[in-house]
Amino acid sequence: GRGLVDPDEPVIHADDEAFLRGRGAFETTRVYGGRPFRLERHLERLGESAARLGLAVPPGIPELAAEALEAAGPVDAFLRLYVTPGREDRGEPLALALVGELPPDLEELRARGVSLITVPLGVDPPWLLGGVKSTSYAANMVAVDEARRSGADDALFLARDGIVLEGPTTNVWWRRGDTLHTPALSLGVLAGVTRAVLAEAGPELGYRVEEGVHGLPDLLAADEVFTSSSVREVMPVAAVDGTRYELGPAARALQAALRALT
Repeated sequence: GRGLVDPDEPVIHADDEAFLRGRGAFETTRVYGGRPFRLERHLERLGESAARLGLAVPPGIPELAAEALEAAGPVDAFLRLYVTPGREDRGEPLALALVGELPPDLEELRARGVSLITVPLGVDPPWLLGGVKSTSYAANMVAVDEARRSGADDALFLARDGIVLEGPTTNVWWRRGDTLHTPALSLGVLAGVTRAVLAEAGPELGYRVEEGVHGLPDLLAADEVFTSSSVREVMPVAAVDGTRYELGPAARALQAALRALT
């Protein structure tokens, strides 16, 4: 209801439940030349996360996104959409759209590949909010901090018994021969929009795509490892817990296929 505001203008109250208790939903999509990629699917997923969190979704979010993108102009950026319950005990949900600059080192990281460390969650999947993009991201960010303290770039979550799940903000993939593996959605991993694009593109590039339940040794024995996300797109992995990988052909081909779609 406030329209376009300056990015430095406060818009969240301290008693908004998204701030107070982390009870909010969000989505992030990549913007190419001012056009958001697969925005409709992101809006669907925002509604799904909000429903799981018991949040009402205010009307007019597509128009809100369009207004923010128009103000930003024909840029390469990211678009982040938020839904919050609003201020405590008032029952007036809030929606926000934010257009921001992409990380400046994405192509540098893609050229060298990222390194990951595994972080055990100690849970049996799926858990209560598996697959929900909520603003309760503290554990995700602590895992990234731990990875960087260890000299790595990012983290990879493991369930109990070493079952491979996902990264704090990414889905994970690995290739053995001509088969691409990724954890099944039934484990509670996020149904990534970019993940779905790669699952469609893989067979067109000559790869079989298999979703399943895999332990860490299966991933460590891979010929190639990479992650996928809206902002980072397809990101090759150079090492997991010190096991090193060549930057392989599948990640390059899938990145090219993704860019062709965008």
